[in-house]
Amino acid sequence: MSPSSLSALAEEQLGLARAAQSGRSARTVYGGSGHRLRQTLVALAVGKSLAEHDSPGEATLQVLRGQVRLVAPDQSWTGGEGDLLVIPEARHSLYADEDSAVLLTVALG
Repeated sequence: MSPSSLSALAEEQLGLARAAQSGRSARTVYGGSGHRLRQTLVALAVGKSLAEHDSPGEATLQVLRGQVRLVAPDQSWTGGEGDLLVIPEARHSLYADEDSAVLLTVALG
């Protein structure tokens, strides 16, 4: 397996997110079907969000660029570049306070 530059991928996905009407872009970096782990780079333009959704199970969010807010019913967490947020096992949403790229890591099995 060859190494991946998360910095380069973050910049690429941020460019796509800025150009998209939804203000979002995502690309699976590793895993998925047949694996026990999935890592997805998600980019959000400033002011955009991932609407409230169910927890994917055990998961973390590493902020690669910008600043995001992870919001659950009774709490919220702010993460900036270099921060690691544990995703709660509850419905939650994600907001981009700046143009942002995050690495979502989900345990699948």
